[in-house]
Amino acid sequence: MARLVMKFGGTSVADLDRIRNVARHVKREVDAGNEVAVVVSAMSGVTNSLVGYTKEAAAIHDAREYDAVVASGEQVTSGLLSIVLQDMGVDARSWQGWQIPIRTNEAHGAARIKSIEGKTLIERLERKQVAVIAGFQGLAPDNRIATLGRGGSDTSAVAIAAAIEADRCDIYTDVDGVYTTDPRIVAKAQRLDRVAFEEMLEMASLGAKVLQVRSVEMAMIHGVRTFVRSSFDDPDAPQVGAGGLPPGTLICDEDEIVEQQVVTGIAYSKDEAQISIRNVADKPGVASNVFIPLAEASINVDMIVQNISPDGKSTDITFTVPESDYERARQVIESNLEGIGFENIEGATDVVKVSVIGMGMRSHAGVAAECFRGLAEKGINIRAITTSEIKISVLIDSAYTELAVRTLHSLYGLDG
Repeated sequence: MARLVMKFGGTSVADLDRIRNVARHVKREVDAGNEVAVVVSAMSGVTNSLVGYTKEAAAIHDAREYDAVVASGEQVTSGLLSIVLQDMGVDARSWQGWQIPIRTNEAHGAARIKSIEGKTLIERLERKQVAVIAGFQGLAPDNRIATLGRGGSDTSAVAIAAAIEADRCDIYTDVDGVYTTDPRIVAKAQRLDRVAFEEMLEMASLGAKVLQVRSVEMAMIHGVRTFVRSSFDDPDAPQVGAGGLPPGTLICDEDEIVEQQVVTGIAYSKDEAQISIRNVADKPGVASNVFIPLAEASINVDMIVQNISPDGKSTDITFTVPESDYERARQVIESNLEGIGFENIEGATDVVKVSVIGMGMRSHAGVAAECFRGLAEKGINIRAITTSEIKISVLIDSAYTELAVRTLHSLYGLDG
């Protein structure tokens, strides 16, 4: 017997037929003797419609009322799934975030989970009642519903798994696991049986869309073994695959991975824009004059490159921001011309960040050199580079995205 949290996203619960399919997955685990909590998203497209209604009602509106509206999508799904489960003979009860409660901070619309009181949930689970929980929501300090931002249901599921000390958190989605890269670009991409928390965190933050970054971060902090699998697999199919687990990918501690690859995967992000500030006086405080105003404007800066002139009197500063913040970032920099003292500003949005990720990079030399040589041989120019212990990221022209990903995937032996 195990205690499981099963999370189903919007495409998995898009209509009643799919909700019935989800119910079959849940019943399978119940019939196996497991204690089960289920976390659900809103039905596919519902949240977008609800957000649209709030904007149509008033362009500028109270974030608390926004949360009251958009949180209703998950409430509907949790109720429908509970009804279907009950009709199948499974004892199930729906729960909203405020009923548990899942307590958040005061940031309505983008709240963060502060604590979860799991005692009552555990009591119900031990009585073999399935808890069907509305994801994406909690209770703010003002006792009003607060939503967790896009992808918040993944975070809800992992947080609940930590609170009830679940053996595993299964994330059911429209793909059957985590791949070495995007299979739409590389046909030979391989599904990974296991990925370390740190690797998955890098992959999620660098463009892989399988899991939401905050959920991976929470899983790593609390040691929640997280399993990514497809909700469209046959619920009645054999559930034993590699390592005694069903088909999918286990996100776990590095110690659980017996044979560690040097490189685990190749990720890419198209949501990038480059800004270069030319001929800035090379003196103390200049960098702070550039990046403090950007931080105050809540603009996230990623890659940073600084080039000093031969005479040491001036420097060029290049950095990247999300493409959606490009124009605003330029305005912030231009409005601080006097404090920064630059000659001119240049920018580009036709860029992409490609990243090589792997825990094995910690103990293997030459991984970066192989990357740079491989790209150079294909005529791909690198605009900027950042590294960490387990990743190398390069900024390149977006026209070379697929070529770069395929080249690196083959170079590091990931084609299988």
